Amino acid sequence: MAEKASGGVQSVERVFELLELITDAGGDVTLSELSSSTDLPLPTIHRLLRTLVSLGYIRQLPNRRYALGPRLIRLGEGASKQLGAVARPQLKTLVERLGETSNMAVLDSDMVIYVAQVPSMHSMRMFTEVGRRAHTHDTGVGKAILAQLDDEVVRGIVARTGMPTPTAKSIGDIDSLLADLKLIRERGYSIDEEEQELGVRCFAMAVPNAPTPTAISVSGPITRVDQSFADRAVPMLREAAMAISAELNQN
Repeated sequence: MAEKASGGVQSVERVFELLELITDAGGDVTLSELSSSTDLPLPTIHRLLRTLVSLGYIRQLPNRRYALGPRLIRLGEGASKQLGAVARPQLKTLVERLGETSNMAVLDSDMVIYVAQVPSMHSMRMFTEVGRRAHTHDTGVGKAILAQLDDEVVRGIVARTGMPTPTAKSIGDIDSLLADLKLIRERGYSIDEEEQELGVRCFAMAVPNAPTPTAISVSGPITRVDQSFADRAVPMLREAAMAISAELNQN
């Protein structure tokens, strides 16, 4: 009979603990690094890793490190689609009320990945599309997500990914980013001020209590997405974020 802990199956809890530790470490770790990060006995870690490798959920690299495996991709894609499906009605309402494109993105391996989009009725080429990955420091959704994290976690993320500057208005150093995140925490939303694409402004807000760091946004050309637009959009973004949060946390 399987051992149980906290009302659940202990072996399952241990498997997911290892997967989350590998993810938090940036996607690959050594056996000793895992051992130092958990109270699990080394033989138990080794046995679980061997099982996960045989199933394809973990890979053992030539340098003996353990990395997340390809079978997790299908699970992640399925979860992302479901997350996007939950958010889509709220994104659609935002577009109907504001007239500009609305997006949802989640944090995934130090980058944001767009999981849902409802395009504006205006014909306009947009940087974002579902499935696209982007840096956190120069996107509205990315900065809204970073603002939910501790500064040291933010430093780790940008140290691993770098801080490219797609436009002259992009933030290119950690101190400027942390200062911007402080402002975002104070006002409750982020602004991509032509930092990803010249001529495009974006307002974004984190979804509270999401199972993974998540944010929604509205974006469009600076000629339409101005301060008067922000005055209307921010309360609507907050309403949508709360509705999505409630939907995601239904038991």
